[in-house]
Amino acid sequence: MAERSKFQQKAIKNFYDNREGIAIQRAQELVTELYLSEGKARAKHWKALATHLLALGLKPDKIEALQAQDNPEAVAKVVQELVQKK
Repeated sequence: MAERSKFQQKAIKNFYDNREGIAIQRAQELVTELYLSEGKARAKHWKALATHLLALGLKPDKIEALQAQDNPEAVAKVVQELVQKK
């Protein structure tokens, strides 16, 4: 495997340093997508959102409860609480 350049090393480091912020931003975007989507697209957005919420430290049972409700407003409130904590 080839050595990484300094630029690549710095890009990777910056990604991991900002991973939490990236997850919050993406979760906010996915909440918007939940408002607008239906059917298979909605299920796809829920799956992606669950991944980002796990990365932010939300417990799996809480995520499952939010998915069972299928209420974007409730998810938006949870994401807003996560933003305020960080």
